[in-house]
Amino acid sequence: MAYGSPPDMDDLEPFYTHIRRGRTPTAEQLDELRQRYESIGGASPLAARAEAQRAAVAKALPSGWAAALGMKHAPPFVEDAVATLVAHGAETLVGVVLAPHWSTAVAEYHERAESAADEQGAAYRRVESWHDLEAWVSFHAIGVRTALHAEPDAIVLFTAHSLPERVLEDDPYPSQLEASASAIARVADVPAERWQLAWQSAGRTPEPWRGPDVRDELRHLAAAGVEAVVVCPQGFTSDHLEVLYDLDVEAKAVADEAGIRLARTPSLNDDPGVMAALAERIAGS
Repeated sequence: MAYGSPPDMDDLEPFYTHIRRGRTPTAEQLDELRQRYESIGGASPLAARAEAQRAAVAKALPSGWAAALGMKHAPPFVEDAVATLVAHGAETLVGVVLAPHWSTAVAEYHERAESAADEQGAAYRRVESWHDLEAWVSFHAIGVRTALHAEPDAIVLFTAHSLPERVLEDDPYPSQLEASASAIARVADVPAERWQLAWQSAGRTPEPWRGPDVRDELRHLAAAGVEAVVVCPQGFTSDHLEVLYDLDVEAKAVADEAGIRLARTPSLNDDPGVMAALAERIAGS
């Protein structure tokens, strides 16, 4: 399961309306989102990346298994994927979200999938998180190590999608992010004083969201005399708007203005080693 993205710019308004739980966005909000997509070349590659991930997992699953892709905010929806699998004879479904860490936001996907499975008369199991997969940690460690080879004095920022503080009170999301960042840093031989967590892509609501925001942290590090930063977006699994715009465009502009060099590690996308490890966890769940 994945967040979803509009297939093209003509689908932007219904996509945004779905995110807003049926409330139509204002013309200004729609125009701002359209400009973000246009700055990365048009429609987000998220749907294509998620389908490539599904195909890679399906290829690595044992004989007799099938895999379908369901989106939260765009077709094919989570419920469509459940119906597809049941129509093909599946009696038990295993849900996995294309987000490595468990959070309240991830739970919403499973709740929808489980409800749909129940309506279809199928059993449902869930893979709650997979940030502890050795292959996943190794993938990011290689990216960090490679980036630091070019910028050996850089500070590493491990980023993930921010969430409102109110939903993080009893949520394992922050501690899982801390644990996975620590594991990646350890494998990449990054000393504890050379890395830290940062947050990104907070929603535009008046309530407080978890920080520090990566843009603020870039300004802070630049003011402290740091000359280079490597960003590892550990909370995301593919190149899409939150990576291609929020980091490669917006954070890069902040870094340039602050006079600090910024590099980003590669996104996971459909790396065959990680997808095979994820398939093994799915089959063993």
